Amino acid sequence: MTNARPTIFALSSGRPPAAVAVVRLCGPKAGLALQKMIGRVPPPRRATLARVRDPASGEVIDEGLALWFPAPHSETGEDMAELQLHGGHAVIAAVFEALGRVDGCRPAEAGEFTRRAFENSRLDLTEVEGLADLIAAETPAQRRQAFRQLKGLIGDQAEAWRRQIIEALALVEARIDFADEADVPEDLVTPALHAAQQLRDKIAAALLHNERSERLREGLVVAIAGPPNAGKSTLLNRLARREAAIVSPFPGTTRDIIEVHLSLDGYPVTLLDTAGIRESDDPVELEGIRRARARAEAADLLLWVIDGSATGGTHEECDGGFQKSNAWLVRNKADLLGDKLWISNESRSGASFLISATTGAGTGELVDALSAYARNYFSVTEAAIVTRARHRRALEETVAALDQALAQGRSGSEELIAEELRSAATTLGRLTGRVDVEDILDVIFREFCIGK
Repeated sequence: MTNARPTIFALSSGRPPAAVAVVRLCGPKAGLALQKMIGRVPPPRRATLARVRDPASGEVIDEGLALWFPAPHSETGEDMAELQLHGGHAVIAAVFEALGRVDGCRPAEAGEFTRRAFENSRLDLTEVEGLADLIAAETPAQRRQAFRQLKGLIGDQAEAWRRQIIEALALVEARIDFADEADVPEDLVTPALHAAQQLRDKIAAALLHNERSERLREGLVVAIAGPPNAGKSTLLNRLARREAAIVSPFPGTTRDIIEVHLSLDGYPVTLLDTAGIRESDDPVELEGIRRARARAEAADLLLWVIDGSATGGTHEECDGGFQKSNAWLVRNKADLLGDKLWISNESRSGASFLISATTGAGTGELVDALSAYARNYFSVTEAAIVTRARHRRALEETVAALDQALAQGRSGSEELIAEELRSAATTLGRLTGRVDVEDILDVIFREFCIGK
């Protein structure tokens, strides 16, 4: 790196006021800035107590810890420093104002520290995405998946695959370039194609269940649907344990779709409260019903909620015209049944539950069933390496290129085999960020917060 590159600084801890504020610096002037702020550069990687002063006036701003991480042994591969201060607004503002006056220093943009780590080969692109997912993780399952990716779950595997493709490509190119050499075996293409076939099968196997592993980042989607006044919003509030939706005795209260994010047994679940489905002349309500149907059809699981007290607890079903195999019947308002006999059966589309969303009776069994469903749904993702649509597309393109190479092998065209193998290696290189990824870098780093 040249000294022309700006030195960046940002608050890397939580929003003030807080107990501690961590101000991070990175770049060629990080040591100079530290010298100006505390009067010295402390020993590398050792927390040192220091008074932080305004270089212009000499006034003491705060007293805290200073750390120095010289290049290349730092998170970004460049000179880095940290000031760990008291987390008040005035302290942070004074430090930022003083750093802003140091020549060559400026505030960092979102994701700029991580981008420098990527540019300096401290992280590959899949590890960068894993870091972003780890920061955004809300459940233990999401955290585990993100941490595995941060530690190279897919990046290391993709790089190993890329090396195998290059080895196969080398065999084919040796046959093309040195066919007249006596010490070059005549049949180098067959072992190359054998390796390509084995690799193609491995990558195709990795793509199995990829949709569920990608969904773990977003969460299992469960739609609550049914006729008006069946208690859908009350059930949503009961499951969310807060007043997330307005509850009213008047039909048509819910118009827009309400989303609530939960962690069930450590797995992410998004609940959707939808408009009551019925015939209506109100154009606004009709739009709400149309959206409710669309979201319910696309959901991973449908909870069809009916008023159980209105049917006397009999096994009457109404599914609103949905054709979903993954739908559960929820008979609500059990508290209004009194002494009426309840006939417990399985619904034709799945499990059946009798609950009272108002009192909570029976909701425990429903929550347990939802937790088991989420656990089973995501169980195949524990060993999955594909966590984003970008990964899936890259691996699908790699499989397609290998298929083309194998097809060319049957026609005996060595040059075309080499070209397809080269294409497969390039695609895997894009996956980890080795080649031709400028068009997606801004999109990825935009997901980060300032200071990371």
